[in-house]
Amino acid sequence: MAWIQMIPEAEAEGKLKEAYDKLTEPWGGVDNILKIHSLNLRSLWAHFELYKTVMNGRSGLSRTQREMIAVVVSAANHCHY
Repeated sequence: MAWIQMIPEAEAEGKLKEAYDKLTEPWGGVDNILKIHSLNLRSLWAHFELYKTVMNGRSGLSRTQREMIAVVVSAANHCHY
């Protein structure tokens, strides 16, 4: 598995802490898929905007269908999320 340096929530400061505060999930943390961008805030926000567009933007697919596709792709890629 690849290793990417990321800043944990407890160590975040300044603009990164502000971003983490906005992106904190109901379970109490920030998803790792976003934290991998912690060294580059611009890429973090770009990734988040892409995700929002893909999952919530106009589409012939329902949110449930999109989530199911994401699960199948993750399984095919041996992703452990």
